Amino acid sequence: MADRLNGTRILILETREEAQFSKLLAEQGAEVVQCPMFTIQDAPDPSPVEAWIRRAIDKPFDDLVLMTGEGLRRMMKLAIARGIDQAFVVALAKSRKFTRGPKPGKALREVSLEAQQTTEKPTTEGVIEMLAKLDLRGRRLGLQLYPDKDHSALTGALSAQGAEVDSVLPYVYDSKAADANIVAAINDMAEGRIDSIALTNLGQVRRLIEAAKAHGSEAKLRTGFERTLIASVGPAVSGELAAHGLRTDIAPADEAYFMRPLISAMAVALAERKPKTAAR
Repeated sequence: MADRLNGTRILILETREEAQFSKLLAEQGAEVVQCPMFTIQDAPDPSPVEAWIRRAIDKPFDDLVLMTGEGLRRMMKLAIARGIDQAFVVALAKSRKFTRGPKPGKALREVSLEAQQTTEKPTTEGVIEMLAKLDLRGRRLGLQLYPDKDHSALTGALSAQGAEVDSVLPYVYDSKAADANIVAAINDMAEGRIDSIALTNLGQVRRLIEAAKAHGSEAKLRTGFERTLIASVGPAVSGELAAHGLRTDIAPADEAYFMRPLISAMAVALAERKPKTAAR
């Protein structure tokens, strides 16, 4: 059915793929309220990123670990600007490629490449578990990282396995630009104007709480979470919610940690709740 979410207002915080997520929800009849948590920008100094790309071209890595699809797309953007994109893709094709979940794999397919292995769990711990089964002694390993995360556990684990780790951080987050929208979204939740909030990565939970603290809206956020069904895409998000004393009301079944299964689970849960539209 294409109208399973008719009469519902869904708050989404996805930044990298909000257009796709919003479209999928709208196709089910939902009114989508978009509130990106931050703006993604290229690394302020592109020199280290370019140097990493050129090292990959000059001597392709034995192994490549992509933590996000955004990271590869940002590197391709820079490679295109420098006129070295074709050489970069050729070099990446020679590496054994590993991805943290499906999104980096999608970015690889955009340049006609495939991952050799993807984590069972789209988390840093999942990457560590996946690579722990491999012999990395003496292998040059290119590691694409992402902002606002302590990656020491990952880099330490890889180094302990004997890998020569060469990491790169291709982009940064600008969170202050989004604070006003976040506060408005918190007010909407607290006043009962949102039926469900859909959380697709654990950083969204942290950003909501940080922005609420910065603007004196902590009580409103707690009220909002009490009045709103909380949908989590998977265990990493649910774990972060639990760490802050928050519950998970909706989650995909059967370890299907993707947008479509999340939307299906939301449709079922919201169908059981009387729509609040008439009360607004």
